[in-house]
Amino acid sequence: MDVKKRNRIWIWIGCISGTLILILAFGAMFINAKWKPILTEKIKAGVYNGSDHLYRIDFKDVRINVLTGSLALLNVTLSTNAKVYDSLKIQHRAPAHTFELKLKKLQISRVGILTAYFKKRANVGAIILEKPSINVTFSKVTKRPDTVKVEKTLYEQISKTLKSLHINSIKIVDADFDYINKAGTKKVVNSIKHLNVMVKDFLLDSLSSKDSTRFYYTKDVAFNIAGYKSVTKDKMYNMLVDSITGSTASKKITVKGLKLTPLYPELTFARKYNVQKDRYDLNFQKIELRQVDFIALNTDQKLHARSLRIGPAQVDVFMSRESPPSPGLDKGKNFPHVALKRLNFPIRIDTVWLKNVDVKYGEYNPASKKTGSVTFKSIDGNILNVTNDSLRLTKQSHALANLNTLLMGKGSLQVKIDFNLTDKNGAFDYSGILRNFGLTNLNPLSKPLGLVEIESGHIQQVDFKASGNQAGASGNLNMLYSNLKVKMLSDNIDGEGTKEKGFLSFLANAVLVKDENPAKGESPRTASMRNTRINSASFFNLMWKTVFVGIRDIVGVGIVPIKDPVKQQKVIAKKIREQKRADRKEARKARREKN
Repeated sequence: MDVKKRNRIWIWIGCISGTLILILAFGAMFINAKWKPILTEKIKAGVYNGSDHLYRIDFKDVRINVLTGSLALLNVTLSTNAKVYDSLKIQHRAPAHTFELKLKKLQISRVGILTAYFKKRANVGAIILEKPSINVTFSKVTKRPDTVKVEKTLYEQISKTLKSLHINSIKIVDADFDYINKAGTKKVVNSIKHLNVMVKDFLLDSLSSKDSTRFYYTKDVAFNIAGYKSVTKDKMYNMLVDSITGSTASKKITVKGLKLTPLYPELTFARKYNVQKDRYDLNFQKIELRQVDFIALNTDQKLHARSLRIGPAQVDVFMSRESPPSPGLDKGKNFPHVALKRLNFPIRIDTVWLKNVDVKYGEYNPASKKTGSVTFKSIDGNILNVTNDSLRLTKQSHALANLNTLLMGKGSLQVKIDFNLTDKNGAFDYSGILRNFGLTNLNPLSKPLGLVEIESGHIQQVDFKASGNQAGASGNLNMLYSNLKVKMLSDNIDGEGTKEKGFLSFLANAVLVKDENPAKGESPRTASMRNTRINSASFFNLMWKTVFVGIRDIVGVGIVPIKDPVKQQKVIAKKIREQKRADRKEARKARREKN
């Protein structure tokens, strides 16, 4: 009897449960059928009216699941009405950024439908956009404070329908993102593949707009790009980025594994051009911006950050002197602080920190048929007030660099540079001190480029101070050294190798070169430096060649005129042509004799 009763109870429970499930299922189907056209109309009208007719949203279908509180829009497009935008610009009411969107599915989950309907409070668990195509266009717009009416806040626009809107998370997964800048004379398009964005804790209510801990109503907007790879437009480099991450909550943007890798070896690269062209091989293991003002970056395209940290990093620059400089080229335009002025967006970085940065500059000399190079190992230091922001420049118009490095990986070198950020001629001051350096360490530079081999010599200290601009530089130099001996070398245009010029070496050591400073019983010699820059000379070329003028004077060869680099280039080019003709003549002769 007890068993039969229990069976009847379970049957009743099963029937009731089944009936409830059927009621809920038919109810959900009824609600879905009834609400689908209403919801479709509401979404489209809400976007259209809420944006002052600027945006229109379209989708092929909407799917609702009342039981799970989920909603899906299929084949979604969000488009901008160009005529409305132009009208808003005339009224000085247009936003700086406009958006266009295409995706196959927009998924909204865990929607509190009953709470939204009865309490006017919308709570959403997550909104997911998978593999969307997103276009963001920036236009320079102006607003007139004296004529612009007070716009309604976003909350005021929805307050008649909802008291609050809370979205726990918004995920954009694997997006194709195009940022189109129309602020300048030319439209610039920057494309990013595989962009991921996570928006956390979006809250729109009567108080959220005043919450200073929120960025546009959110607690955080984080993004990342992983595994970016492309070939540059000129087909000469591969660009690789391991990852780019950022967060409005941490106020950081971090780039890891940024590499610019040439597709050709040094001389092959140089011979692709008919003029001199710098070849860059860059490897930045980490670059990080801290305390970024994301609001200024978003609304005004102003990059404001408290610090930029670079390093570890390796920078390798190569150039060949086989070809002539580019006609009309003036590298004075590329002085660091002059190039900063040309950026088409305002930038203000309080401090740039360099940590463990290695720099190498190599130059191929066709006269020696060898590459000479200078290296600066483990550069550490900082640069203060890196800016082209006009308001900031009225308060502080100088950037100050304080750097420490190891010259050729051996000698401790300290350099200070004062950049005048407002001077039209690119004025700057610099000073430095080098201690305890063996001069033979300079042979990888002096032998291929200067055709001089340093046999011995030791620097106790060099200190220098100079002022310069795009025209040239001048200053003073002190250098204490001992036991200097050099060997003069021939060129290698004939292909037989550089050889010692014995008599010239003897004359140089016996007559010209002063082997120490101070000489016994004398006061230390000092030198004045003056160097006129040629158009093909870079900022750092001007700095070191000016110092070289002072060193030449102190060691005793200042009376020997420095050969004009442009004329010297022509002389070497002529010798190379003559040697090539002689080689071809010899080759023809050898073929005739063989036959």
